[in-house]
Formats: sequence, structure tokens, C-alpha cells
Amino acid sequence: MKRLLIIMIMSAPLFAADNEIFVDQSSGSSNSNMDLEQLGSGNIIGGIDAVAGTMTALDLDGTAMTLDINQIGDSNKFLGDITADSYTGFFEFDGNSNTFNMNTDKTNTYGADSSNINVDVTGSSNTFTLNHATVALASTLDLDWIINGSSNSITSAIDIDGATNYMDIDGSDNTVTYDGDGYAGGYFWLDHTGSNRTFNIQQQSTLDNDWLKIISVGSTNSTVCVIQNDQGTSTSC
Repeated sequence: MKRLLIIMIMSAPLFAADNEIFVDQSSGSSNSNMDLEQLGSGNIIGGIDAVAGTMTALDLDGTAMTLDINQIGDSNKFLGDITADSYTGFFEFDGNSNTFNMNTDKTNTYGADSSNINVDVTGSSNTFTLNHATVALASTLDLDWIINGSSNSITSAIDIDGATNYMDIDGSDNTVTYDGDGYAGGYFWLDHTGSNRTFNIQQQSTLDNDWLKIISVGSTNSTVCVIQNDQGTSTSC
């Protein structure tokens, strides 16, 4: 088993510099565990090819891995490409103006056959983008979002058999865009409290039923679009 622990801590003087972690790791068939923690403002986790003013994606490659990310502060940014077969991810962002962008096995290298991803966010003006797997090989995903804050925008594209997506949002000005594909059915559950909400949900499993549940409490400027299609294709909202 390979284990990498990196902790970067910065107190907050008047003009604090950014905390930056850049990672490129390949573990092959070994189990890989990585813990990354940043405390302060301007926290960045990305790839080793980053240059001043431009981020590239953190690159993790291996058949089995666990990734634990904690960014506590303001203006947190995480950009990652995860290539794995069995993958567990814990992501915690506490602060304002968080950016989270992650791709899982986008080249279909290992198949992303078993994934468990947990995202816990406290703060406002958050933006999240998650692209997970390709339908040709991928199966079994448990994805949980807990978001406490306002002005959130979440975009998920899930190409996998038997995906379970639970999302709990407590805040205002939220936009959720979800696109779920696969041969087997998918499960999507959204529990939302807030106002000015827009949900665009698409589920298009080819060989099975999809399941959808939305609980939303709030008012003003509400738009909800849901499309379910068992032919494996969809139209846009």
C-alpha cells in the first residue's frame, strides 16, 4: 500500500500567499491512499504542469485508491483527473468562492467499477463540475453531496450502470444540472431548501428503469425540468 500525507497550513497575515499543492502519481496495481489538507486563503490543488496564473488537473492513476481532500479558507480550488477502477473520495470545502472540477476515468482505462464519492461544502458562491466514467465499462457509484451555502452551481455528468446520487442543498440561488446515462438504472435524490432554484435533470438508462425523487422547499423564480428516457437518448431541457 502506498500512502502520501501532505499537510500545508498557513496562518492569516495581512497579505497571505496562496497554499499550493501539485500532484502527479501513478500507483499501478497497488492500493494508494492520499490525504491533502490546506488551511488559509487561496488554497490550490492541481497538477504539476501548472504555471503562474493557470491551473492543470491533479493526476492520479491506479487500480484502487482513496483520496481525502480538505480545503478550509477562502477561494479554494481543486482540479483533478482520477483514473481508477476502485475509488473512494472524501472532499471537504469550508469557505467562500470554492471551485471543484473533477473527471473520473474519462479515458476508460480501468472502468471505474466501484466508486464512493462524498462532497461536503460549507460556504457561498460555490461552483462544482463532476464528470464520472464512461458507460462502456463503468458500474456502481455512490455519490453524496451536502452543500450549505448560497449561489451554488452544480453540474454532474454520470455515465455508469447503477449510479446512486444523493444531493442535499441548503441555500439560495442554486442551479443543479444532472445528466445520468448507463445500461442499468440510476437513482437520483435531491433534497433542497432555498429559493431561486433551477434543476435540469436528465436520466436515460438503456436497459432498466431510472428512479428520481425531488423534495424542494422554497419560492420565487423556480424552474424544474425532468427528462427520463429508457431508449438511452434524451432531449435537452
